Amino acid sequence: MSNIVAIVGRPNVGKSTLFNRLIQRRDAIVDSVAGVTRDRHYGKSDWNGKEFSVIDTGGYIEGSEDVFEAEIRRQVELALEESTVVLFVLDLQAGLTEFDKIISELLRKTEKPVVYCVNKVDNSMLELDATEFYGLGIEKYHTISAVNGSGTGDLLDELVSYMDENPVDDYDDLPKMAIVGRPNAGKSSIVNALFDEERNIVTEVAGTTRDTVNTRFNKFGFDFMLLDTAGLRKKGKVHENLEFYSNMRSVRAIEHADVCMMIVDATRGFEAQDLSIVSLVEKNKKGLVVVVNKWDLVEKSTNTIRDAEAHIRKKLEPFTDFPIIFTSALTKQRVLKAFEEGVKVYERRKQKISTSKLNDTMLEIIKGFPPPAVKGKYVKIKFCTQLPTRTPQFAFFANLPQYVKEPYKRFLENKMRKEFDFHGAPIEIFFRQK
Repeated sequence: MSNIVAIVGRPNVGKSTLFNRLIQRRDAIVDSVAGVTRDRHYGKSDWNGKEFSVIDTGGYIEGSEDVFEAEIRRQVELALEESTVVLFVLDLQAGLTEFDKIISELLRKTEKPVVYCVNKVDNSMLELDATEFYGLGIEKYHTISAVNGSGTGDLLDELVSYMDENPVDDYDDLPKMAIVGRPNAGKSSIVNALFDEERNIVTEVAGTTRDTVNTRFNKFGFDFMLLDTAGLRKKGKVHENLEFYSNMRSVRAIEHADVCMMIVDATRGFEAQDLSIVSLVEKNKKGLVVVVNKWDLVEKSTNTIRDAEAHIRKKLEPFTDFPIIFTSALTKQRVLKAFEEGVKVYERRKQKISTSKLNDTMLEIIKGFPPPAVKGKYVKIKFCTQLPTRTPQFAFFANLPQYVKEPYKRFLENKMRKEFDFHGAPIEIFFRQK
């Protein structure tokens, strides 16, 4: 179970400021992903040894009063569906409003713990003014200032008291695959095509949130975990069209996966949202397989596949070394092949290369094509080694590491990919002072 804190409240009560304060201990992995509204709305944090994610559910509320109320309801529903604990933020300066009462009513119906905090209490003189919030019929609240951080320690103590210890994953040794992509690219159909033949082999494994199911696939000689199949196989009740929600799920699945199966709709091609998902996969150093679905609906000529592949690789430059599989969930054509590739990418991402083999191969290549001289200074690379990290990272030791530029790093990366087969797996190269 991942621990998740969902922040709810009216606009302008300081949710985003509080969100930024909660996640500042660690920079959130997430950049703005198209569709997750203008800003970052999902980040990671930890307190007293417990890790948790924070969602700011606000940020997409626009429109008139009545629209506004519907949006607030939806925001609270989203929070309740996703979270371990709900953090309800109130605003001292605005006082108790009708909308606060509406939110409070909605939260009263939930089994989940709700923590109340009154924001903008910037000094102790204002403590007394906060008492009007007892009007919501609550037993206690925290007074905080999201801007200067006062009161947030006690608030965090209460939040983490409702959380599970960070879990040990029983399936650590199995490849974890996440199926990601734009809404309607056919993610669910691919999952269903995979499982349809013999449903009884599927074991449901409790996953990251109550309604997230990670499913183990164990047949035809395969054994891997598919992450968050619940989000794919049944549409959320309240969030049919809430893009924010589907993106949220993708982000979480990407974080927990080893390999991401990026499903692209062949009839629509590769679009901006696909690009932003792939860049997230790359930033998180996950393996990648691009699965072009609905291939049965595309008119074909001699070079259709070749041209489609070239187009996708061009879009994703400079990272172009990954498998592309053309499938049809409808006819089940090549669906298994796609997952077979995923398992291979997982193995490649895990591989460890001995230092002697690495040096024999790479120093020979470097000798034939050394880094260009900068300002008359020559860079000499003497030694390289793989770092003991979960994903493939390599250190090259040189006399003048600061002079090694991006194009040369890319040259080395491409050579390594070819020599050691990292097809589909991200690798990182660092230059260090020898």
